[in-house]
Amino acid sequence: MTQVVKDMTRGNETRLLINFMLPMLLGNIFQQVYNLVDSVVVGRYVGANALGAVGCTGAISFMFFALCSGLASGAGIIVSQHFGAKKDEEVKKTIANSFYLVVIFGIVLGLVGAIFTRPVLVLLDTPSAQIEDAVAYMQIVCGGTIAVALYNYAAQIMRALGDSKTPLFFLLVATVVNIVLDIQFVVYMDMGVRGAAYATVIAQAISAVGCIIYGFIKNPYFRLSKEHLAIDRPIIELCFKIGIPLTIQGLTISLSCVVLQKFVNGFEEEVVSAFTVTSRIEQLVQQPFNSLGMAMSTFAGQNIGAGKSERVRTAFKKAVVITAIISVSMLVLFWGAGHLIVRCFVKEASVILIGTKGLKIISLMFFPLGMIYITRGLLNGANDTVYAMINGVIEVCGRIGFSVLLVYIFPIGIWSVWFATGLTWVITGIAGTIRYKQGIWVNKKIAYSH
Repeated sequence: MTQVVKDMTRGNETRLLINFMLPMLLGNIFQQVYNLVDSVVVGRYVGANALGAVGCTGAISFMFFALCSGLASGAGIIVSQHFGAKKDEEVKKTIANSFYLVVIFGIVLGLVGAIFTRPVLVLLDTPSAQIEDAVAYMQIVCGGTIAVALYNYAAQIMRALGDSKTPLFFLLVATVVNIVLDIQFVVYMDMGVRGAAYATVIAQAISAVGCIIYGFIKNPYFRLSKEHLAIDRPIIELCFKIGIPLTIQGLTISLSCVVLQKFVNGFEEEVVSAFTVTSRIEQLVQQPFNSLGMAMSTFAGQNIGAGKSERVRTAFKKAVVITAIISVSMLVLFWGAGHLIVRCFVKEASVILIGTKGLKIISLMFFPLGMIYITRGLLNGANDTVYAMINGVIEVCGRIGFSVLLVYIFPIGIWSVWFATGLTWVITGIAGTIRYKQGIWVNKKIAYSH
């Protein structure tokens, strides 16, 4: 089906980045289709309030995704640097031991989420008309956390080895399943938001199981002997050392989104629904940047492991150009056809009007958003774990600080939530660029555990 490994320490940097990025971009887009399909089906067949209920869970769902991704990303960084340094035995031991951690973490996280969903949604001032559907949706999604964790694990390991196509294939399959089940559960079986949640969880499980089975059958680095499967304390400690800062990064960023959602919930229900729509669209728009950032992470990891930091610098400059092109293209699209895009999600005229203006606001700040992803990807891949936590703190301060300023001190009404998002991108993008320019990442090569 695909080339299972790819050495990125040789060859043209632009070609490597784009060839690696494109399958991930398609994969990330299809992953977002899970949410988009839920939103379109729920919004048009159940109603704007039901859509708002799903939207109220968005920030919390992102937090769970970020937590699942942290340890998996840490394992991916270790694997990519070991792979770049030709330390094959270390690669295999990391694959085995990180699997144990991810499984345990996914199960615990799912249980905690299911128990605390209602108290958290109440704390966030979720509108009374939406809270019951929001609780039902979130509890079902929490039950599928282990699937999200396992898919992220398999995808991160494969990408660290240069394979961005296998995760794409299984996401394509899962997306088709998700669409079919959404229509069946919500439209024909009238299961409401619960049907949308069940469809997403089942689809995620299929992508996770399929990706892992394929990896163990086809990828030589997944073919583990008994000695690779043994619990290896130094590797586990290294996974925690690198993965926990990334987990904290994801947690702080997602918590800032949760706080922003609380501000959103303080407005009228039509604003909540409009913000849900723009958030779904924004998540889709972020995928080119996210994919490029992940390509930078793997590229940086392999080349830092191989001692080729100059190749990383060259790749970064080319990534900035790609980011600028994507940003301008999206800006033109949203200012020219934003209302048509919002109309795909909801029928209510007031929600369409608010959502269209919200899209225009955030599209002005897409370039700094792209810079966040490529600097974060590079620095994470190079094992600059200190910045991972700094990055999270900056996003928290930005979202909370700008929300308070624009809602209470310099009130600009409902538009404050979109400006708070965009301005947070600006300061975080600047911070990432400064960290890259400092050059600390050059000397962050992982010390081998054996």
